[in-house]
Amino acid sequence: MSQDRSHVDTFILPGLNGSGDGHWQSHWTRDNPSAHAIEQDDWTCPRLTVWQDRLDQALTSSDGVWIVAHSLGCILAANLADRPSASKVRGALLVAPCDLDRVEELHPCIVNFGDMPTRHLPFPSMVVASRNDPYMSFETARRYANLWGSELADMGNAGHINILSGHGRWPLGYQLLNSVKAREIDARKSRERKLASVPSPAPSQTGARL
Repeated sequence: MSQDRSHVDTFILPGLNGSGDGHWQSHWTRDNPSAHAIEQDDWTCPRLTVWQDRLDQALTSSDGVWIVAHSLGCILAANLADRPSASKVRGALLVAPCDLDRVEELHPCIVNFGDMPTRHLPFPSMVVASRNDPYMSFETARRYANLWGSELADMGNAGHINILSGHGRWPLGYQLLNSVKAREIDARKSRERKLASVPSPAPSQTGARL
C-alpha cells in the first residue's frame, strides 16, 4: 500500500548503509512530519538504476519537494540533472558528497553507481563540504559544486559529517536548507519579473478600415 505523501515537502536521501538512529538525517525525519526518507531495498550494495527508480517514483507522486542528501545520496540527487523527475525538485542540500573513485578504494566492488555526474543541476543547490572528509577532498568538492552549479559551504574539519565525526542532531542543517530555499525564492521572483517585463504583442491590424 503506497504511503500518502500529500503533506511531505522534504525528501531525505541517505547514503551507503543508510542513516542509523543517531544520524542527523534520522533525527531530521523523526523531528519533522513533513520530511520523508526515501527507503531503498539494498543499502549495502547499491545500484544507481535501482535507487534512481525508487527516487523517480517518489518524486513523480509528489507536489514538489526539497532534497536533503548525504554522501552517496548526493550522487543520487546529482544524477537527476537529465531526468524528467527533476522538475519536482525545488532545491537540494547536498551534504558531504562522496567521490565514487574513493568509495571504490574504501569499499571495493560494493557500489555500482557508474561515473560521477557532471551536469549542471536544474534546481538551486548547496554542497556542504568538509576539509578532512575521507570520502571526498575539499578541492574535489569545490570542483563538483562548480559543475553542478551549487553554492559551496565550507564546514572546516568536520569529517564525513556523520555519527563518526560527531554529527548527531545537526541544527545547522536547517539553516543551510533555509539558505537554499531563499535562493529558490529569489530565482522564482526573478523569473516572474522577466515575464512581467515582456511587452504584450501589438493588436492585429487585419481587417482594419481606412
